[in-house]
Amino acid sequence: MSFDPIKFLETAVETPSTESVTAMRELVRETLEANGETVRIDDAGNLLAEKGSEEPRIVLNTHLDTVPPHHPLERTETEIRGRGSCDAKGPLAAMLAAFIRTEPETGRLTLALTPDEEQESTGAAALELDADGFIVGEPTGLDVCVAARGRFQGTVRLGGRGAHAATPESGVNAISGLKEAIAGLESYDAEHGPATHPRLGAPTLTPTLVSGGEATNRIPSEATLTIDRRSVPPERAPEFFESLQAHLRSVVPEDLTVAVEPAERETPFLEGFETDSDAAVSQALVAAGAGEPRTFGAATEAAYFAAVAPTVVFGPGVLADEQGPVAHGEREYVSIDAVRRAGTILTEGLETLLVAG
Repeated sequence: MSFDPIKFLETAVETPSTESVTAMRELVRETLEANGETVRIDDAGNLLAEKGSEEPRIVLNTHLDTVPPHHPLERTETEIRGRGSCDAKGPLAAMLAAFIRTEPETGRLTLALTPDEEQESTGAAALELDADGFIVGEPTGLDVCVAARGRFQGTVRLGGRGAHAATPESGVNAISGLKEAIAGLESYDAEHGPATHPRLGAPTLTPTLVSGGEATNRIPSEATLTIDRRSVPPERAPEFFESLQAHLRSVVPEDLTVAVEPAERETPFLEGFETDSDAAVSQALVAAGAGEPRTFGAATEAAYFAAVAPTVVFGPGVLADEQGPVAHGEREYVSIDAVRRAGTILTEGLETLLVAG
């Protein structure tokens, strides 16, 4: 059966995948089986297909889920529009084309599609894949991305002592302590953060939500800040939260309690990663026509795979263009030519890695 990535992409964008990936996963399963491939679904909901049996071992990975809300398919002469068209159903269509076309002679090719990338990465965290290289499908404008920041989320919780607002001196105002806590967030990296990364630059630490108080006439006993951390290597989540706790304790008034709490999640946070631009998986894609290595602008499941083997991010589409957001945006789209071109680049890159040796 002949596989047309654009026809597949049209069907994929029409298939909702914001709340459940079941229908999307079945579409991929049916497509692969119709093209003679063997598919299995593991206990975490990952879809896996494999061919070949030797080394080197290359993994193609992207995700099946999309962020809400669902936007229906629109097609023009040059673009596919709708939710997931570039993040990441366009990259998925290109990867399917390359997987179906490739018959390894000197290695093993694995396709691993995860169900929960936009939330907690439960699928990717459950994967145990030995590999010599990973290619992760995301909208990179057909460039090879060899590094990305990580993302941690947590809460800074300040505890005071409630009292009647008519006698504020009898209590300890937790909201008032936010001034020192926010200043502490701003000073953290200069005093304790990792060095500026040569590719990714400096990390960021941003308060994104605030809450506090129990009544309009009561001194608030609690205030909280939600924080967003965009990390760079070699920073790791446990050490970051421990260090931030100590730093904020040193700057917040002593009569307030301070607790820095990582967000609850079943899986490890996505940490920053970097792959050598000279890695075979990077050079094979560049030689096939991909753009020169650069950084990627968002956290991805590539962070998990980079701990195993050299990992790059690649695919058609862009996170944003000159008009504003594209991925996750209301006007999400991908170029038809870019999807076809991505499939060709991936196929030729795999030819170098797995066929030509």
